[in-house]
Amino acid sequence: MSVNVTPGFDLQPSSQQVPLSTNYINDFDFLNQYLPDTYEKEFERYGNRTIASFLRMVGAEMPSNSDLIKWAEQGRLHTKYLNCTSAAGAGAATRNAIWTIPNNLTNFNPALAGTPNTAALRVGQTVMISDKTAGSTLSNKGIVIAGPSDAVAGTGVNQVSIAYYEAGGQAVAAGVACDIFVYGSEFNKGTNGMVGSLEADDFIFDNKPIIIKDKYSVSGSDMAQIGWVEVTTENGASGYLWYLKSEHETRLRFEDYLETAMIEAVPADATSGAGDFLQGVGAGLSAANLNGSDGIFYVVGLRGNVWGGGNPQVLSQFDSIIQRLDKQGSIEENVIFVNREFSFDIDDMLAAQNSYGAGGTSYGLFDNDEEMALNLGFTGFRRGYDFYKSDWKYLNDVTMRGDVVGGAVNGLLVPAGSTTVYDQILGKNAKRPFLHVRYRASETEDRRYKTWITGSAGGARTSDLDAMEVNFLSERAVCTLGANNFFLFQN
Repeated sequence: MSVNVTPGFDLQPSSQQVPLSTNYINDFDFLNQYLPDTYEKEFERYGNRTIASFLRMVGAEMPSNSDLIKWAEQGRLHTKYLNCTSAAGAGAATRNAIWTIPNNLTNFNPALAGTPNTAALRVGQTVMISDKTAGSTLSNKGIVIAGPSDAVAGTGVNQVSIAYYEAGGQAVAAGVACDIFVYGSEFNKGTNGMVGSLEADDFIFDNKPIIIKDKYSVSGSDMAQIGWVEVTTENGASGYLWYLKSEHETRLRFEDYLETAMIEAVPADATSGAGDFLQGVGAGLSAANLNGSDGIFYVVGLRGNVWGGGNPQVLSQFDSIIQRLDKQGSIEENVIFVNREFSFDIDDMLAAQNSYGAGGTSYGLFDNDEEMALNLGFTGFRRGYDFYKSDWKYLNDVTMRGDVVGGAVNGLLVPAGSTTVYDQILGKNAKRPFLHVRYRASETEDRRYKTWITGSAGGARTSDLDAMEVNFLSERAVCTLGANNFFLFQN
């Protein structure tokens, strides 16, 4: 037996000083030769990366124990009939006329769109008739002398006979579109009361909760691995175990999704691919009637107010928004959540006004405390109503809605405070924030925010899987009450 020549190392020294790896160590690696001078902390190159804050700021959360959430919102107290026409000609000879009301009587209630209805005009009511032609000054005051379907007057289901107070008779020519609204009534002495009554027109809306899930998994071996870099999470937790960071970031993403899903959710059309998947068609799923949910953007775009074609940049454009709010609930205080571009446009608009910012600033929602408003990131101004502007991180984040072109949203106006609705579960009127989240919960199961650990690592003893799986789940829906008071600002 003898010592092998190779493998081994050269016993004969070099005649020259040559920095060969064999002169030193077999594995010439700088990690083995030098101790790196490492920073123990991660640099937060993107700052606070979470975007959830919107709903926590403007909404509330409350439990629900059903697959369907329903509520009723009050309809209009008064009714105006649009684009009504008379076949009679103008002039003193037309002392009264039959007016035809188009079958659009339910246009204020989308839940009843297309449903035939009868005009709610009754004998004895006094009305104003206004010419809709731009620049027109023509109008009449009149009294209803025959209501819809009055066989004596020969009026049809959507026709009323109106007698004019003016000696000049009908002011508009035949076929001219006019608006008609009731302003009172008039009866002779000793007559019977009003014939007929009116039923309240309520808006019935509903929404379905969706189930949101996420998971983080790490093997038992990796859990036992220590790194050089001390990991510090947003909530202050720290350590040298990398999985702590990844698990925490999964949690943060999930919390962001709890908010963004409520903002972006849409119902799935019955003939859509998502509808097929959620119904279990070809996906191996049970037909659970999962069909999406009505998110904030969807609801406001459907039954709220929408500004399109760029941001309002001058006061006259913003005044048109105020005029629209006048036609809705006229909520005194409103919050506008905006992206950076829209924020600058509002600042420039106000700066263009002489001393507007100095003399017209209002912080009523914050008890007129400027410091409180500014600390929360709000700037306020008053123009007809109180408005408070706040940058919305979600619209600026380039990994979310920031820099989106198609379907871009620049801002959302949300009325402040609460509104009264009829809660069909409670069976009574209740005060609810305009925006709030309903999560599934009962005495035995709370699905607001569930998290649990499975596997055989990290203290779990639920299976033979050599890993730790952190599971996240929530079941929730957002309720957008009084969407007619919201404004969605689109490109």
